[in-house]
Amino acid sequence: MTNRKEKHQCIVDHSIHATYDGMLINELSDILKESIKKDFPKISDNQFICNSHLINYRVSMLNNIITNDTKNNARLNKRLTRVLEKDDFQLIDVEKNLEDSLTFGQKIADSVARFGGSWTFIISFVSVMIVWILINSFTIFGLKFDPFPYILLNLFLSMVAAIQAPLIMMSQNRSASYDRMESKNDYHVNLKSEQEIRLLHSKIDHLIQKDQPNNMEVQRMQIEMLSTIQKQLDNLKN
Repeated sequence: MTNRKEKHQCIVDHSIHATYDGMLINELSDILKESIKKDFPKISDNQFICNSHLINYRVSMLNNIITNDTKNNARLNKRLTRVLEKDDFQLIDVEKNLEDSLTFGQKIADSVARFGGSWTFIISFVSVMIVWILINSFTIFGLKFDPFPYILLNLFLSMVAAIQAPLIMMSQNRSASYDRMESKNDYHVNLKSEQEIRLLHSKIDHLIQKDQPNNMEVQRMQIEMLSTIQKQLDNLKN
C-alpha cells in the first residue's frame, strides 16, 4: 500500500506526481505492462506512471483491441460470405432433370417395366394363357389353332420374354443413372453444408476465445479508468 503523501517520478516525462495521480507498474495488468515496456524496456515494477500518460496507453490499447477485433470479424464474415455465395455447384432437381432428358425409347422401356412389374400384367397374362389352353384343349367355339403341347403359345411366351427382358434392363440402367446423379447431388450438398458449418464453428470459436476476453479486458480497463477518476475526485474534495 503506497503512501498518499509520497511523491513519484513519472517514467515518461520524469515529472513529479502524488501517489493518487498515477499507478505503479506492478499495479497494472500484464497486457498494459507489456505495452508500456515496449516503449520503456528497462523499467521496473516499482516505478511510477502518471494518469495523464497512463490514459494514453489505455486508450491506445482499447483502439488496438477494437481494430483487431473488427479486422478478424470482417475476415471471418468475408470467408463465410464467399462460401455462401459460391456458385461452382448449383443444386439441381435430379428427377426433373432426368425426366426432361428422356428419349422416346426410354419412355417406352419405363412403361413396359412399370406394367410388367404390376399385378395387372400378371393377372392379365395368366388369364390369357388359361383361355388359350382351354380353347385349344376343349375345342371351344370350334377353334383349335394350337393343340397340345401348345407350340405357338411357347413361341409367344419366348418372344415376350426376349423383348421384355432388355426393356426392363434399359429401365434399370436409367434407375441406376438416377441413383448416381442423386448420390452426386447429395455429396455436393453435404460438402457445402460442411464448409458452412466449419466456418460457423470458426466464428463461434473466435467469439468465445477472442471477442469475449477482449470485451472483458475493455470493461476492466474502463473500470480502472473510472476508479482513477474517482480517486482524483476524492483527493480534490480532501
